[in-house]
Amino acid sequence: MSRIGMGFDVHRLVPGRDLWLGGVKIEHDKGLLGHSDADVAIHALCDALLGAACLRDIGHHFPDSDPRYKGIDSRVLLRHVTQLLRQHGYRLGNCDITICAEQPKVNPHVPAMQEQLAQCLECEVSQVSIKATTTERLGFTGRGEGIAAYAVALIEEMNALS
Repeated sequence: MSRIGMGFDVHRLVPGRDLWLGGVKIEHDKGLLGHSDADVAIHALCDALLGAACLRDIGHHFPDSDPRYKGIDSRVLLRHVTQLLRQHGYRLGNCDITICAEQPKVNPHVPAMQEQLAQCLECEVSQVSIKATTTERLGFTGRGEGIAAYAVALIEEMNALS
């Protein structure tokens, strides 16, 4: 049996923080504000995977009130989610992530992001799709105040694939 989940995340851009997207550090004059490294792409993906497995959401598993997650690399969270899926008998079929940002340009970093996420998910790069778009200067992302990401993920039962 296959199951699908959807995730969304948004964080404010602020000076003095590193910008992490899809597990890749991107040079920019601002970074995303959050309890962890605030990687919106990974957070949206974690929510999509957890939702597909009916395992609640990222805030339930990694609450921002827990000091263990202060400044944590979101790839660590994604690896943990991958293990949770395996414990429940699932693995990734494929995922599709859309990052919404006016700046910086995301497309040059997509191949590196796919590599990073595939490693965390223990899957092939071809199972990880990442796209970038702008909002044509509309809304908070268009004004450069933040970055948003949407993700969908298809998970499959491991025993059904044997």
